[in-house]
Amino acid sequence: MIDLKALRDDPERFIQGARDKGIDVDIPRLIELDARRREALTRQESARAEQKRISREVGPQIGKLKGQLKQADGGSRAALESQIAELEARPAALKRVLQQAEADVAEIDGPFRDLLLHAPLPADDDVPRGESAEDNVELRRWSPDGFDPDRTFESQAGFRPRTHLELVESLGLVDFKRAVKVGGTRHYSLAGDGFRLHEAILQFALDVITREHGFTPMSVPVIVREDCMIGTGFFPEGRPQAYQVDESSRGAGQDLYLTGTGEVGLMGLHADEILEAQGLPIRLATRSTCFRREAGAAGRDTAGLYRIHQFDKVEQVVICKADADEERTHHADMIATVESILQRLELPYRLLQCCTGDLGPKNADMIDIECWMPGRGELDANGIPLGDWGETHSASRLHDYQCRRLNLRYRDGEKGTTFCWSLNNTVIASPRILVPLLEMHQQADGSIAIPEVLQPYLGGCASISG
Repeated sequence: MIDLKALRDDPERFIQGARDKGIDVDIPRLIELDARRREALTRQESARAEQKRISREVGPQIGKLKGQLKQADGGSRAALESQIAELEARPAALKRVLQQAEADVAEIDGPFRDLLLHAPLPADDDVPRGESAEDNVELRRWSPDGFDPDRTFESQAGFRPRTHLELVESLGLVDFKRAVKVGGTRHYSLAGDGFRLHEAILQFALDVITREHGFTPMSVPVIVREDCMIGTGFFPEGRPQAYQVDESSRGAGQDLYLTGTGEVGLMGLHADEILEAQGLPIRLATRSTCFRREAGAAGRDTAGLYRIHQFDKVEQVVICKADADEERTHHADMIATVESILQRLELPYRLLQCCTGDLGPKNADMIDIECWMPGRGELDANGIPLGDWGETHSASRLHDYQCRRLNLRYRDGEKGTTFCWSLNNTVIASPRILVPLLEMHQQADGSIAIPEVLQPYLGGCASISG
């Protein structure tokens, strides 16, 4: 949620911020509703304050006048009765003023809060302007010794690369047909060494983030209340991608939602809390099953294990002080962690600075990491893929956007309480990461060489073969 004071001070920044992100939200209308709402709230508060004052003063006055009335003669009696009637009418008149102010607030509140929830956080000034992912800027890339993504896989390995779909079928690592029979399209069933490899990668990543980098591992619910999805900024825009569990029609009070990332649960744990400044930053990690509808996603490059409805992810979040330098340091550390993991997995990757048009409503900044996948991209004259990059990781800075929605604050000395800032990052997501891992480590005989760091998690196994 954006800072309303900042909006009032510099409305053009938020108007341009929404435009830069390609998000259609009426910021001038939000400013107008905010002014009307504040005026109605002022009337409401003034009427309540006047009510309290009158209740303290009018009662004794009326009692005194009624005492005088008992001894009054005809002429003074009428004057006293008039004063009493006037005093008794004042609370009723104030009640009408208060009721009107409350009605005005209620009328404005719905559209005001709806617009406020849709208003995006403006991107930081150093984020490049652009309309879509096509305008993202490559920052750097890394490849293991002996591999160059600018050359074909075949020219370097000496054999035609198989796609991950061909590899999992020949090695019996995934059963798509039976999984589709159970869950429908975009479902899969990891089998044998495919499942073991999936588990090994996830455990390796969790060990790295918790044992090497000190993040606290937490389990979190993956079925959450709507206010948690709103609080973390995934609703309202992300609602079409979420699976809804219809509980309200069954008398449970409210519907629930399946989360698309462990970030929702990790951040939701601290909603409505006031933290101590000396206890920050809070650094949490989780491994959770994630669900996304992936509505509208289609095409050869999204087939197989790349874009699916259910997957597992190791996610990290940081809750820190409202300090831009500290936030950027955490962000750089997150990215460095992922780079270390990918280098140990011997997977070529590149870092992309996302442009404004590729940022979500909650992001002040986002860095994507893409791995090289030989089975993606255009086909050559023989129908062989030429390879291409595919997103596997994303690290975001959110400033106070989530924490305002979650009402998550910390005590800031003489300043009282201040909203925390938050960041999140994909440490690893599987089975998507299996796509580059299988394709990059395939051998001429159809087997898969296992990176050394994963071998201890696979009982010392150095390869997977049919």
